[in-house]
Amino acid sequence: MTDLSTTIMATGELLPEGLNVSFKTVPSIIVVSMLLLFLAIGFVFRVADTEDMWVAGRSIGNLENGMAIGANWMSAASYLGMAALIALSGFYGLAFVVGWTTGYFILLIFMASQMRRFGKYTAPDFVGDRFNSDAARAIAAVTTFLIGFVYAIGQARGMGLVGLYIFGDLGVLGLSGYQAMVVIMMTITVGYLTLSGMLGATKNMAVQYTILIVAFLAGLYAVGYSQGFSTIAPQIEYGLLLDDLAAEFSEPFVNESYYLWIATAFSLIVGTCGLPHVLVRFYTVESEKTARWSCVWGLFFICVLYLSAPAFAAFGTSLYGDNVGAVYGDPGMTEAAGDVIVVLATQLAGMPQWLVGLVAAGGIAAAIATTAGLFIAGSSAISHDIYTNIINPEATQREQVLVGRLSIVLLGVLTTLAALDPAAPIAALVSYAFALAGAVLFPMFFLGLWWENTNRQGALAGMTTGLVIWTIPMINEVVPVYLASVDGAFFPLLQQWVPAIGSALIAVPIVFAVTIGVSMATDEPPMETKQVVRQCHSPEPMGQQQTAEDVVATDGGHTEE
Repeated sequence: MTDLSTTIMATGELLPEGLNVSFKTVPSIIVVSMLLLFLAIGFVFRVADTEDMWVAGRSIGNLENGMAIGANWMSAASYLGMAALIALSGFYGLAFVVGWTTGYFILLIFMASQMRRFGKYTAPDFVGDRFNSDAARAIAAVTTFLIGFVYAIGQARGMGLVGLYIFGDLGVLGLSGYQAMVVIMMTITVGYLTLSGMLGATKNMAVQYTILIVAFLAGLYAVGYSQGFSTIAPQIEYGLLLDDLAAEFSEPFVNESYYLWIATAFSLIVGTCGLPHVLVRFYTVESEKTARWSCVWGLFFICVLYLSAPAFAAFGTSLYGDNVGAVYGDPGMTEAAGDVIVVLATQLAGMPQWLVGLVAAGGIAAAIATTAGLFIAGSSAISHDIYTNIINPEATQREQVLVGRLSIVLLGVLTTLAALDPAAPIAALVSYAFALAGAVLFPMFFLGLWWENTNRQGALAGMTTGLVIWTIPMINEVVPVYLASVDGAFFPLLQQWVPAIGSALIAVPIVFAVTIGVSMATDEPPMETKQVVRQCHSPEPMGQQQTAEDVVATDGGHTEE
């Protein structure tokens, strides 16, 4: 087993205990080859215009889009962070499995085909046009950019931690090994994204999904079989381990309260339905039927990993306890070790170095795939929704693409700087973004598609309310992390009932009520807007490049009051 004296670094450096941090030739070749493949695909499918840059020319089929949804969705939080949360907090971690899958049923039933029929480039585009408001568009664009930033911090943290196993401590320019890996990985990610846009990113995501799912399942089956944990169905057989693991892993609500479980699961469900980089996938397909089927395929591809993550967490927890130290208690497993439990379990099981490297490469692929979707959504919010629609309506396609690429670079720089000293584990960082999407954007999408009387004033009031409710617990819990003089949240009672990780449980009902109340107290939206909403639910098929607004502009959209 690993010599801990060579793998536990100085206090204060973000480094997983027990992880073999050293340069490894074969795993390095695997990862470098993978990254070069991503760059090559991005170059081959590089963008030429805004249609390819933001929605891949609306040319993606349902199976390919389903794989892209899976890769886009299964970030470092899914590949690494979910197993980490289950390992560190046991039953509470299952709130992430429940929340991150249930949201797709709402998307499938209520939003996927309707969003495709509305037919805009971006989520802020939908908000701005649906509510006839540049102010609403700007709020949605800023929210989209903020979601991309917060969400991507977790991806950068995952790439940095996993990169340590493969490349070792490459500390340069006064940076620690972890920080150097963050800078290197984010530079590569930003480089290929500025070149490829949505078209190249989508092609890459199908490849990235294949890599990450093969790596995850290969590691799971190898660890389970070699250690006698499982044979052919580790997703079920891991239950035999539960009696051997601590109560913190197997007993409900030992680590966190029932209320926090509900708040977290709810926030993740509504956040899933409000994430711009997920919704934009339904704009990249040719029809509403393809949008629905790509959602079904996406959910299938996601469940392949999600049903396996609890098993990997159980195997990793057992191996950590046997080979490194106590999982729970003081000090117990650190958050950094938890965040790489998938890689650590494969290493501690004595698997060949190339297999551990493959599992690590899968984590990097997952993080890059999601970062791609986030940065495309965030940059399109700046370039398309703010620059083109508000600042410079006469912008040429070349100018729009240039601003989009500069926005990707800006997002990359901000994310890298924040990830050098992250405030929370991977899954928690990602959950903050979900709470924001659920509190601000989900109510606008749902009401905008299903209640034609939702108007500009209601949307502005609702979005502002959601932003305020999300910001307060974030300040309460995240700011103290960087203040040595403060131990814990500013207001513990607020943290108990409005936790940052699950604030959408409180925010969403209030935002719905505010939006509906203000809409009812003010003038109804124009008839043309109502007709566009009705057209989103029409059974009549539309052309590949056609939108509900296009139909309304003809006799086909005429509907009597």
